[in-house]
Amino acid sequence: MSDDRQRRLAAYRAAKKTLRRDPTEAPLGAALSQLSAGVAAVHDTDAATDEYGDGIVEVLEERVATLLGFPAAAYFPTGTMAQQVALRAWAGRTGNPVVALHPLAHPELHEAESLTTVCGLRTVHTTDAARLPTPAEVQGIGEPFGTLMLELPLREAGFILPTWDELVATVEAARERKATIHFDGARLWECTAHFGRGLAEIAGLADSVYVSLYKSLGAISGAVLAGPQSLVDEAKVWRHRYGGRPYQQYPAVVSALLGLDRELPRLPSYVAQARMVVDVLREELTELVPWFRIAPETAHTHQFKVWLPHASTVLRDAGVAQAEETGVVLFRGWWSSGAMAPPGIAVTEVTVGAEGLDWSAEDVRAAVRDFVARLP
Repeated sequence: MSDDRQRRLAAYRAAKKTLRRDPTEAPLGAALSQLSAGVAAVHDTDAATDEYGDGIVEVLEERVATLLGFPAAAYFPTGTMAQQVALRAWAGRTGNPVVALHPLAHPELHEAESLTTVCGLRTVHTTDAARLPTPAEVQGIGEPFGTLMLELPLREAGFILPTWDELVATVEAARERKATIHFDGARLWECTAHFGRGLAEIAGLADSVYVSLYKSLGAISGAVLAGPQSLVDEAKVWRHRYGGRPYQQYPAVVSALLGLDRELPRLPSYVAQARMVVDVLREELTELVPWFRIAPETAHTHQFKVWLPHASTVLRDAGVAQAEETGVVLFRGWWSSGAMAPPGIAVTEVTVGAEGLDWSAEDVRAAVRDFVARLP
């Protein structure tokens, strides 16, 4: 671990006030103790663990399938693997290897061209706008496509979601093109507040859905692919072929079950608090800096993005100094590269978790003013 990262980790661990505690900041011993202490709440501690995906893994699969309203689900060690398997399986069923998706979607930016190099698929883009595609854009794709993949929310654009009516219409447009619908629902868990719908109703618009178990639920790792029984049966074969069937997985699975019990019910409150944080940030930054951007305008989930006209190192150092000197963490990592950070601009992602529920508007206001005062 670099000296810079060690400094940041020490500052974040010692902070008394933060919008969210990142699980990676916990000391190893404390993380293991918390996991052990919670097991009895989610599973019979006298039961066997798991072997090649049975036991407690099947318990998790059944629970997620029920939550999402699908007949079956398969546990995967990573979401990257789950989505590759889902999209190649749909391509086999439709006979069309073309996947329509956003150019900012995870497979296009963060998976080393896995869909083309590993799966033999080809992608076409739905829109260049920093939002989900419209029905007209889906209808206007100039060639047949077998699957439409929608990332909900679209992280790189600022954790953006469409309205419910827009999503329904976009799905219907793809159906008119005879396409299958797959949701990259890595962060689907927190979308219910924005859509005003339950998980099963949202997921029910798609033919299959992938959800992450660590991004919002705080699990160690893991993902679940939910869909029709025949798709899931095939997915488990491909999971084995991909090397995604480890001998035992119970620590990650226990942490996922704990997340479903503890974090899932809290997510709507995190979203409401994030909306307050966004409102106060906008008010203060309008007064304090010459230019900034926050997306979305009103938080759709408990996460959002902030852009400021400084180098990422300057902003990161200001945040670490604030944490060290005041015990307050407002912003964490900043990046000066990528599709959503043009030259001279840095971007950060803000997540509101359980710890952020204690923040008042005045707390946010004071933290923003202190942070900006540290900038050149």
